[in-house]
Amino acid sequence: MAVSKTAPAELDRFDLAILAILQKDNTTPQRQIGEAVNLSAPAVQRRIKRMEETGVILSNVAVIDPARVNQALTILVEVEVESEQIELLDAAKAAFSAAPEVQQCYYVTGDVDFMLVVIVPTMGDYEAFTRRMFFGNPNIRRFRTFVTMDRVKVGLSVPVEKPR
Repeated sequence: MAVSKTAPAELDRFDLAILAILQKDNTTPQRQIGEAVNLSAPAVQRRIKRMEETGVILSNVAVIDPARVNQALTILVEVEVESEQIELLDAAKAAFSAAPEVQQCYYVTGDVDFMLVVIVPTMGDYEAFTRRMFFGNPNIRRFRTFVTMDRVKVGLSVPVEKPR
């Protein structure tokens, strides 16, 4: 899932209403969305297609309970790099993006450089991940691990506002 670095899209109240519905359940039939927002199903379809083409809608995915697919541990990891040379930062971003265990990766300001959300089946799998991603990388200065005890709220929904 690519991350946009462009200006906000121009969205009207219909687009925002459609997005609100899709974020709750992207399998909602377009006819039903149209009824909810007072548009025809073809108009809804055109708007969804435009929002996909312009990158407003990045992906349509199923949200899976990690524990149900033997990925019981969610781990938050702070990562500090040795050098912030652009090539080394880009290499770190690419490595984190390519790692299947990394569910989310953020390049951040502050005392650390990256925050990762990592999902693995066991602590042994996390140890293997750290050996591969951190101990084997000379540009990783240090990392700090936080093992979650409970997934209180998990989601990727974005609050959508009415146009101003």
